[in-house]
Amino acid sequence: MHETLQPTSNECTSRLASISDALYVIGGKWKLRVIVSLRENNKRFNEIQRSVEGISARVLSAELKELEINGFVKRVVHPQTPVVVEYQLTPYADTLSGVLETLSDWGAMHRNKLRSER
Repeated sequence: MHETLQPTSNECTSRLASISDALYVIGGKWKLRVIVSLRENNKRFNEIQRSVEGISARVLSAELKELEINGFVKRVVHPQTPVVVEYQLTPYADTLSGVLETLSDWGAMHRNKLRSER
């Protein structure tokens, strides 16, 4: 029989702090949706807004700024006429691949659970 060791109080505190940090950076309704939208390819602001259903321009602008500050998104200005601004994911955003896959799997499982209980 396999025994599971209970985490110590310090380990629990450390894990909670790490989860808190992660949720602070990628939590909320929109951030991961914006990241997933940009995984397809670079997009202009309006393209992101169309692909992330329900997000307002004001909220998208704020989310893009926060994602840029935290190193997930890069704003690229193409100095042509008219000026074109695109958003692209940075290599750092790839560190979220496992998180996105796990969340997707869990979300599908949870949806199926709720459906089967109805």
